[in-house]
Amino acid sequence: MSKTPPGTAGGSLLASARNSAVTLLGTVRTRLALLGNELKEEKQRAIHLLLLSQLLAFCVALAVILLVAVLVVTFWEQRIIVLASATALFIAASGVAYAALQRAMQRPDRAFAASLAELSEDLHQLKRAAADESGAD
Repeated sequence: MSKTPPGTAGGSLLASARNSAVTLLGTVRTRLALLGNELKEEKQRAIHLLLLSQLLAFCVALAVILLVAVLVVTFWEQRIIVLASATALFIAASGVAYAALQRAMQRPDRAFAASLAELSEDLHQLKRAAADESGAD
């Protein structure tokens, strides 16, 4: 029979469980901090895109009004042709602006890619550690 003091094996198991819990909580805290940073970045990006699109809409509208007014006054005799040409031009310009806005809104990577990569790595390490423990038994 083994002569180990009572509570030694249990104390070692409890200490191991405590260390595992501390490690797990530290990992969760780190991952939540990373997720929070990514949420903040996405919010700032969305606000930036919204402001750019509003600026674009305002500038296009003001330019249309002013340019068409100047051209109509300048070429009063051909005002119908001027108005039709201006309409076609600004429809084309709006299409170009729309395409530029679509390119700005596209993102090559997924949202929260860093968090997902870290969580995948954590899961891989946990599986490897579990396999090592079961192989040691």
